[in-house]
Amino acid sequence: MSGRRYHQSNAMKRYNIINNSLGWLCFVVAALTYILTLEPTASFWDCPEFILQAFKLEVGHPPGNPIFMLAGRFFVNFAGGDISKVAYCVNLMSALLSAGTILLLFWTVTHLVKRLTVRDDATEVSPLKMIVIFGSGLCAALVYTWSDTFWFSAVEGEVYAFSSFCTALVFWLILKWENRADQPHSDRYLILIAYVIGISIAVHLLNLLCIPAIVLVVYYRKWRDTSAKGSLLALLVSCAIVALILYGLVPGFIEIAQYFELFCVNLLGWSFNMGTLAYTVIFIGVFCWAIRELYAQRSATRIRISFLLAITLSGMLFIGDNLWVALILTAALALWLFKTSKLPVRVLNLVAISTLVIFVGYSSYALLLIRSSAHTPMNQNAPDNLFSLASYLNREQYGDRPLFYGATLNSSPVYEVSGQQTNPIIKEGPALYAKKVKTSPDEPDEYIMTGHKKSYEMTPELNMLFPRIYSSDPSHKQAYADWIGFRGKPVNATLYVDKEGNPMQQTMQLKPTMAENLDFFLVYQLNHMYWRYFMWNFAGRQNDIQGNGEVNRGNWISGIPFIDNARLGDQSLLPADQGSENKGHNVFYMLPLLLGIIGIGWQAFVSKRGIEQFWVVFFLFFMTGIAIVLYLNQTPGQPRERDYAFAGSFYAFSIWVGMGVVGLWRLIMLALRGKHGAAQAAGDGEAGIYPAEEQPGKLRSRSMAAAVVAAAVGLLVPLQMVSQTWDDHDRSGRYTTRDFGNNYLNSLDENAIVFTNGDNDTFPLWYAQEVEGTRTDVKVVNLSYLTTDWYVDQVRRPSYEAPGIDMQARPADYAYDRLQFAYFLDNDTIPVDALASLRQIYSPESRQNSWGLPIVKHPNMYVPVDTAALVAAGRITPQEALVADAVIPVNLLSDPHAPGERGMTLSKTIALDMIATSAGNGWNRPVYFAMTVPERYYMGLSPYMRNNGLAYEVGPLRNSSDAPSVNTEKMYRNVTERWAWGGLDKLKDADDIYLDETVRRMVTTHRTAMLDLVTALINEGIDARRTFDRDSAMLTVLQSNELRRITTDSYQRARTVLDLMREKLPAEVMPYAVQVGKQAGDLYLNLGELTGNKSDTEKGLQIIRDEIMRFADNIVYYQSLSPWQYSTLPYSDRYTDQRYFLDLIQSYLYGGGDVETLEKEISAKGVDLERQFRFNSAQKGQ
Repeated sequence: MSGRRYHQSNAMKRYNIINNSLGWLCFVVAALTYILTLEPTASFWDCPEFILQAFKLEVGHPPGNPIFMLAGRFFVNFAGGDISKVAYCVNLMSALLSAGTILLLFWTVTHLVKRLTVRDDATEVSPLKMIVIFGSGLCAALVYTWSDTFWFSAVEGEVYAFSSFCTALVFWLILKWENRADQPHSDRYLILIAYVIGISIAVHLLNLLCIPAIVLVVYYRKWRDTSAKGSLLALLVSCAIVALILYGLVPGFIEIAQYFELFCVNLLGWSFNMGTLAYTVIFIGVFCWAIRELYAQRSATRIRISFLLAITLSGMLFIGDNLWVALILTAALALWLFKTSKLPVRVLNLVAISTLVIFVGYSSYALLLIRSSAHTPMNQNAPDNLFSLASYLNREQYGDRPLFYGATLNSSPVYEVSGQQTNPIIKEGPALYAKKVKTSPDEPDEYIMTGHKKSYEMTPELNMLFPRIYSSDPSHKQAYADWIGFRGKPVNATLYVDKEGNPMQQTMQLKPTMAENLDFFLVYQLNHMYWRYFMWNFAGRQNDIQGNGEVNRGNWISGIPFIDNARLGDQSLLPADQGSENKGHNVFYMLPLLLGIIGIGWQAFVSKRGIEQFWVVFFLFFMTGIAIVLYLNQTPGQPRERDYAFAGSFYAFSIWVGMGVVGLWRLIMLALRGKHGAAQAAGDGEAGIYPAEEQPGKLRSRSMAAAVVAAAVGLLVPLQMVSQTWDDHDRSGRYTTRDFGNNYLNSLDENAIVFTNGDNDTFPLWYAQEVEGTRTDVKVVNLSYLTTDWYVDQVRRPSYEAPGIDMQARPADYAYDRLQFAYFLDNDTIPVDALASLRQIYSPESRQNSWGLPIVKHPNMYVPVDTAALVAAGRITPQEALVADAVIPVNLLSDPHAPGERGMTLSKTIALDMIATSAGNGWNRPVYFAMTVPERYYMGLSPYMRNNGLAYEVGPLRNSSDAPSVNTEKMYRNVTERWAWGGLDKLKDADDIYLDETVRRMVTTHRTAMLDLVTALINEGIDARRTFDRDSAMLTVLQSNELRRITTDSYQRARTVLDLMREKLPAEVMPYAVQVGKQAGDLYLNLGELTGNKSDTEKGLQIIRDEIMRFADNIVYYQSLSPWQYSTLPYSDRYTDQRYFLDLIQSYLYGGGDVETLEKEISAKGVDLERQFRFNSAQKGQ
């Protein structure tokens, strides 16, 4: 017997060795994949910000990620002091954590499949079972390794790779607990899970969504007689746990600590945050007391009291803003504790320790308090005290979205009429506190109440359940109509009420019907913003162009024509850069999806344990996918694709894909052996599959062959996937974010201020400055952030070599949201010095009116110009000073780019203050607007802007038009000497680099800037030539020679820039955007005509011809579409079809190209030129 036991022990040990080895093999494969395709520097969007956070522990956007920061800081140490390797090291962290996720996925799948295929009392695993178990694990792990969404996050410095690892870890840990649940110390796994959840809160809150699946595992493992009713009860308990952590512990601890902080600072005179520290010490002390009492079990009364105090102090019961909720929950807990005759000590101990370890992870947010108090250069929301930290954690800057009941798209505030006054009805929430703005360093620390959290009462008749169509943004309203043909139903909506709340005036408004509401939810939020992403990963992806419902952008495809063509038009005719030659074009032939469906069927119907497993995996799938869709309640027209948010859901489906190997094996056996054989294959309903040794020899060999085939198919599917997905995830050799950020900074003069607006024109600049040390003399000011008082404080402070920005406004002028919006009320139109107008806005008198609002008395302003100071500062030349304007007008009442504005945001007020103060200080700091800043932020300054590269400098030289012009001298020098090209200029083959859509947009921005420079240079040459021709008789020899030189130099410089663009940003790597290729070709043709240089003409004709032949494929595709499919095309495609294509042909004709031969070649491609000419005739007729 002992020998038998020894044999059995060795057999299981052999299984475990193979299981562990294959798991680590998956880790190695994944790690090598991600390291080989890793981006060497930062990527666009939030990545530069996260890398900066990790490098210098600075405070990023809400709700923060301190654990990511600390882990990233650890990895940064491996850069060895080489700042150029910092980003790579943070990206490497994501790669290794993602590989760890794959390792855990493999072990998760093998555990689940083994539980369904091997009896619990088995002492060995047969080779047959090993094949199907390990085949399932390898299939799942490799499918997820090479899936689109997960791979995207694995090679960049973002939080989603870390979050995915935490998700995989807690799910794997609960399965480890499942194996050991009957052992005495099994609770330690649950405590470890709680600790990981606490850690993950400080990475990303997505990990909390694993809790329902975890609770179901506990229920199915601990309760022998499970039922649907019990499962539902377990789910309700899990939802309660999520609520207690997400809406209780996370904000609740801060809420209680705020009361303590307020008491200690305002009443006891302590310094800021000392009350928080004292409360934390008390909290930890009470928890230690409670755990000690639970372990000692000497006094039931002390256990009850200590546990009640601990849970109350944790804030877990403080859900929402209403203290009554906390009191009721606390009373209910106390009643249960003191009425229960026998305390469940083990459960209470588990709850207490789990809460404490969650807090240990959560306590890492103290890092933000500490670093924010140090006034780091990036300090978003300035969470240096508990009150600002609470706002930061609650993501209040992003606003609220209705979830279960609320306003709809045409809702508006209800106004109360009282005598002669009409005011919106405001609901007041909890009190808001902020640090007192000190006028002297000697003043004691103090918090002051700045008001209450407020919300408007909206027209009640327009409120509805489950509101999905709710945004009042005009672009969103149009999008609702585009997506579902929104019409609504007319409703009498209340606008004004009297003191008693009786309606005084109503108006007819359109309210979404519930059918329209659900239609938008299903069509856009669920289908477009979730299932489309799901299908990208398991069916195929059309291209990497962001889609918004168009048939040719970002759809899922299968690669099977009859499935794809009916929805999207003939995919074989899709233009190459949108289809076969787009690296984001991936076809999986729905093989992963089919395997997943087979896996679901096998797991759900193999046995009772199988259906229990199915519900566990299903709720992991649902909570990390569809539940997020419900919670986000997204509006149409998102700025970027959001598939990264659903990586956990795709992880869960990958489990089913892996199980498809077992399911496929079963289906093969069904085909080979019929119904009777299927019963044997299914097993006894509990173990899943009979042991191989119990099968007849012939049947066993067939079963083994079927298992090998199933496992082989399971391996071929991910191999087919990686053959498709490698090229669009390989970011090695790409330096675009770093270099393009540097190009923005290197377009600026020394000591500059540059206004930016979005993520991709701000974070790369911050990264370049703070990580790689580029142009730290420049102050980068984000206009979106400038709407907040904390950010205005920050730009006033110096950072590195950049002094703080001077302005008239003092902290007391804009603190406590005093200047969020200054209204154009009771104003005049007389031009006033901008600094004088701003002084009026900042003065307390501006709010002394019947509305109590800050008023702009003088919106028609001007900035005085001291030309001598400008020349001395090097902003303009002495010759330019002769034609400079005496003032720069800023008439906000007639801004053509912001018509109908009712006032000034804090952002515009402070930006104007910076410009006017710089002018008043002798233009000591040049001021720029990044090219990518929308014109509505320009404050009417466009005629006084000149492009120096990628930024417009504000100055006194008025342009000939109302648009920005070009400073050719500075811009030429910047472009030719100071710009870098992101690795595009060092390619041996166009396929050596992947440029995603964001990078392509930035390349187009660079090309556009360069073409603007070329146009300006050519115009300078033309102007000089015209002057020479007109005034040649009156010119001296020197003047004539100078004009000739200017003409020749201007043309040569224009040619140099065009050639540089073709060399450094080649069309072979990234085709020209609509209009850009034609503009480049036309400029070459223009140069050829002006200089007689045939080479220029040939280059121009070649560019235009290439563009014609490329867009001919587009026209053929457009011609193949049905009217409905054509109607979904974006404006740029319809413009290309209806006008641009013929414009290209016309340019080719004017340039002397052989149009007759060209037309034959175009027709040979299948283009119906008659159709194009009809478009042209129709437009001329209009």
